[in-house]
Amino acid sequence: MARKIKSVPVRRVRNKGYSHAGASYTKKALKGFVVESGSPTEDIDANNYTLRQRSRMLYMSAPVATAALKRQRTNIIGAGLRLKSTIDREVLHMTPEQAEAWQKHTQAEFALWAQHKQACDATGVNNFYGMQQLIGLAWPMSGDVFALIRQAKPTPLMPYALRLHILEADRVRTPLSTEIAGIQSNPLLASTQAKLQNGNTIFDGVEVDGNGMVVAYHVANTYPQTIQAEPTSFVRVPAYGEQTGLPNILHIMDTERPEQYRGVPYLAQVIEPLLQIRRYTEAEITAAIVESFFTAFIKTEDPSDNPFNEVSEDTVSQDPNEYEMGPGTINFMKPGEDIVFANPTRPSTGFNVFERALCEQVGACLEIPADLLLMSFQSSYSASRAALLEAWKGFRMRRDWLTDDFCRPVYEIWLTEAVARGRISAPGFLTDPIIRQAYLGSEWIGPSQGQLDPTKEVAAAMTAIQNGLSTHEAEAVKLNGSQFAANVDKLTVENTQLAEANKTLEQGGKAE
Repeated sequence: MARKIKSVPVRRVRNKGYSHAGASYTKKALKGFVVESGSPTEDIDANNYTLRQRSRMLYMSAPVATAALKRQRTNIIGAGLRLKSTIDREVLHMTPEQAEAWQKHTQAEFALWAQHKQACDATGVNNFYGMQQLIGLAWPMSGDVFALIRQAKPTPLMPYALRLHILEADRVRTPLSTEIAGIQSNPLLASTQAKLQNGNTIFDGVEVDGNGMVVAYHVANTYPQTIQAEPTSFVRVPAYGEQTGLPNILHIMDTERPEQYRGVPYLAQVIEPLLQIRRYTEAEITAAIVESFFTAFIKTEDPSDNPFNEVSEDTVSQDPNEYEMGPGTINFMKPGEDIVFANPTRPSTGFNVFERALCEQVGACLEIPADLLLMSFQSSYSASRAALLEAWKGFRMRRDWLTDDFCRPVYEIWLTEAVARGRISAPGFLTDPIIRQAYLGSEWIGPSQGQLDPTKEVAAAMTAIQNGLSTHEAEAVKLNGSQFAANVDKLTVENTQLAEANKTLEQGGKAE
């Protein structure tokens, strides 16, 4: 006798994998979370104009935003990143003495160009180190910044033709079809994306070929949305020179998505909380000011002859129908009028705690601990040091970006000119790419991390050197941003002078 098997209804699976988690459209918490991401052009370029304006306004009006941007500039660049030539002497077949002599001479020549405003800045406003500081503030504020390579006539005191013209992000943008012929605009992204007749595409001022390679930048002579006396015109600047292969324009930015050609402002993800922090702070300031006022309201039948009719000098309105609050202000009211005050119990006693909690979230997003962001160090030594170490990971990373996008390309352009003019001897530099690369080795020394406890920091550095875990040069840079070789030279001179001074004192004592 066959056994009957009871059929079990098949349960239909409604969710699989992430559809039961972050991709669910049935969970209550995610039902309204309907979003769609587009290409970098749609998500970034189409919104960059708004992001830049809001980022700049927060820098000008919100203290926490200003602090975040200035912390970046100060810790990444400080007084400026200084050149330290580090050639590959083995490839160049140089002795240590020859390599050191070449490096010192090259650094002196570079300083001749870099330290003078008229020698390196096309506008004559900043020297090379001042331009670094300008870039260090404008780059995160606007998302990116450009350095246009120009040439000027050399003079006996300024033997180099290289000049840099720093351009703000707004001046590199896509021309409209009415401004340059041969452009087919995308109606959805009419102001940022355009197709050229040669097959190239312009993404917010950056022209790329069919392979996605950047080939040119379109630079306007005016800023958008600004009333100018002259009409807007564009210049197409090829990314690289046809004969030299050197860049004609430098683009300083960091990317967050593939095929992204324009940078995003550093404050983009925290614009809303920074604006709310500013509003909350302003509200608390206003509440504190209002609470501090001692204002009197007097009811009288005829206040016209009363000597107290004139209120304080801070009075805004002279209209007798308007009443004001101010320090020591006296207002006279008409018969039948009355004043009723609410009791908001302001300012809030939890203001500091709440604001710091918001700053901690903002700082986490910007990779700046709240202690450093607010310049308020109230934690233990271990906690403060851990916070600084984490912050400096981000600072060092962005310093590397800056040197790769700006300092090293500028140094290569300058050294090429110096060799071509015969001011620096570098056999094979202009003909052999391996030798050229060996000569171009460089480090850029910036501000050090700083020390919370100098005794502990120096002891740790000495221990690392003694055990072969670090070098004198590395620790000198880390502790105070100095160069070990330069320190040794100075100490040699100082020790000689000190020995001579002690010898003189000893001879004077014996003579007596």
